[in-house]
Amino acid sequence: MDLPIVVGVDGSEHSLRAVDWAADEAQMRGTTLNVVYACLWERYEGAALARELGKPTTRVLPQEITGAAVRRALERHPDLRVTSDVVFEEPEFALVRESRKASVLVVGNRGRSGLAEALLGSVGLSVAAHAHCPVVVLRGSHDNQATPPVHGRIVVGVGQSAEDSAAVRFAFEEARRRGVPLEAVRAWRCPAHETTDHPLLADAPARLHEQNAEETLAKALRDAPRDLELSRRTVEGHARRVLVDASCSADLLIVGAKRRTSPLGLQLGRVAHTALHHSACPVAVVPQPT
Repeated sequence: MDLPIVVGVDGSEHSLRAVDWAADEAQMRGTTLNVVYACLWERYEGAALARELGKPTTRVLPQEITGAAVRRALERHPDLRVTSDVVFEEPEFALVRESRKASVLVVGNRGRSGLAEALLGSVGLSVAAHAHCPVVVLRGSHDNQATPPVHGRIVVGVGQSAEDSAAVRFAFEEARRRGVPLEAVRAWRCPAHETTDHPLLADAPARLHEQNAEETLAKALRDAPRDLELSRRTVEGHARRVLVDASCSADLLIVGAKRRTSPLGLQLGRVAHTALHHSACPVAVVPQPT
């Protein structure tokens, strides 16, 4: 049996919209949606969920939170298989554990403790940095749906190590499921110390870096399905800014996460970190085995 889609909920408006997106994804994959509420408290106070439940009070129980999410998913896709779990634990730890038995983990942009609309909440950032499966963080104004597409395009960022890229493989699958084109983007830069003032050689260093970027793209996409509409683009600039700009006209931005060990534990790279905070559309962070 295919692994389920897991969506983390906490009763906030962001998490309720994440349920919609996750339900669409589960329906496309023909798999189960598992709604997970993890918290150390037994009661939740929030106006968004109270409206969803039609209750005059804002105090609701964990089972009401998962129940509302399940009903919301079934209203969207009546034939979807939906399960739910309540875990009295810090959500960061609970969701990372759930990721071991999930095909995709979906979370909202921020939860009840969010401080600013533009910034990713601590739960989403921690889960994206440590999960064992791809994590989709819902960002942007159209982040309550995976289908139908708004822009009709998925973007994947191609890193330096193009061989056997988990992010690229994930992008192939997502674009085929949605029936939309995939754009693969590779950013490149020419260091200042490699430039020259000689008029006949002025563009030589830059052209070499651009050619390397084109070769990296070709290697990353050599196993692309033949029935996939695919475009490739090399762009001069910082990868962080190039991909954030590309997200403005995409339904999903996919980036790889080659986790590195540091004194503070596993961390995301700068590209994934920037995408999670500033993308204009939902972001999928795909762990790259090392």
